[in-house]
Amino acid sequence: MALTPAPFLSEIAYGAAGGAAHWVTTSDDIRIRVGHWRPEAAKGTVLMFPGRTEFIEKYDRCAASFATRGLASMAIDWRGQGLADRLLDNPLIGHVGHFTDYQKDVDAMVRTARELDMPRPFFLLAHSMGGAIGLRAVMEGLSVQATAFSAPMWGIYLAPHLRPMAWALSHLMPRVGQGHRLPPGTQIEHHVLTEGFDDNLLTRDRDQFEMMRKQLETHPELALGGPSFVWLREALLETRHLASRPAPNLPCVTFLGTNERIVDVPSIHRRMASWARGRLELVENGEHEVLMESDAVANPLFDMMADLFRSGGHG
Repeated sequence: MALTPAPFLSEIAYGAAGGAAHWVTTSDDIRIRVGHWRPEAAKGTVLMFPGRTEFIEKYDRCAASFATRGLASMAIDWRGQGLADRLLDNPLIGHVGHFTDYQKDVDAMVRTARELDMPRPFFLLAHSMGGAIGLRAVMEGLSVQATAFSAPMWGIYLAPHLRPMAWALSHLMPRVGQGHRLPPGTQIEHHVLTEGFDDNLLTRDRDQFEMMRKQLETHPELALGGPSFVWLREALLETRHLASRPAPNLPCVTFLGTNERIVDVPSIHRRMASWARGRLELVENGEHEVLMESDAVANPLFDMMADLFRSGGHG
């Protein structure tokens, strides 16, 4: 597989050394972007699966945290977001044809890791939507030694009275040629650009929030708004499917903020209660992005992951 250099937007990254990116073409001819950080003498590589609307440079801070703990990292721009190919005429609407299409991006990322000869063994860190993609990937044999999840999208938070409408509209609208449109209650702008820090759903750390905003203001081409009806349909079907399957036989830690308001919390508790080699770590007062909190909050979480990866990689 030929690797073509891609932009790595270092001016909006957090300062991890050695970040670089490549364009990679998936098996269905979608161009995605894969980034990597390779500190000297790294003893393994963390495959980082971002959430919906995210992009490689946002994970530069995670890469720096793993580098200080002796681990290399990779991250990905999923199809339809970041600098990867957008899938609709309106590039601000998040979209995917089938949720399993993301597994083709996973395959391309793993091929890239091998092409770059990234340090073994491999581990997984998956956030939000990436948590759904990552759970299917490890269920279907992704070659990682241990897994970590941050606020995984194993269910979508919907008010009980809206859930039947979401299922109905997400199935009806594509049938009448409107699957590319935004569902009610979503917006075309990225929420970090339209909402203030107070009571935001992502982080309690003002500096991290302002960094997220700066990234999108500096490079508006990275921005992504709400999802399409098709994306919503596929996400609902995927999370229901994943809930029906047993947990993988892998070491796992899952982080969940006690103030989580984006993904479905009961789905995470149910999954982790049945994960024989897994544990759930609650982050007191944490929002959706517990790894994007102050160092005092985030560093112990990276320590936990590094400890798990070390034991999982040799256990």
